[in-house]
This record gives sequence, C-alpha cells and structure tokens, in this order.
Amino acid sequence: MNHDHTAEHLDAAASTGCSKKLIGAVIMLAFIGVFFLLREHWSHIAGYWPYLLLLACPLMHLLHGHGGHSSHKGSSGQK
Repeated sequence: MNHDHTAEHLDAAASTGCSKKLIGAVIMLAFIGVFFLLREHWSHIAGYWPYLLLLACPLMHLLHGHGGHSSHKGSSGQK
C-alpha cells in the first residue's frame, strides 16, 4: 500500500501558519488596547510608577536569577 504523506504535511503546515498569524494578530490587538488604555488613564497611572519600578526589581530577579554573577568567580584576587 503506497501512502503519500505530502498532503498531510501541507495541511499541518497551513494550519500552523494560520494559527501563528492569529496569535500575532491577537497580540497586536492587545498592544493597541493597552496603548489606548494607558493613554486615557495616564493621570491615574503616573502616580504608581515608583512603586511599579520597585516591584520590577524583585520580579527581574525571580525571572532571570543570578546568572550574570558567574563572571565574578575568577576575579576574587587570583592572579
């Protein structure tokens, strides 16, 4: 029995491309919505920027960890 897999491969590629385009469109619409929301309510949000900045510091440590400190191992006085 001779079975052709090219038609199945083309269908899978077409559905993957369509879903990627849909995800991209939803993300762009979300960015546009956030932009206009911030634009309309900027006076309310502006007072919270210092707190958001302070909240971003521990959040960055949680997401990225301390991976950048590995270069300090060799500089501990060894020559």
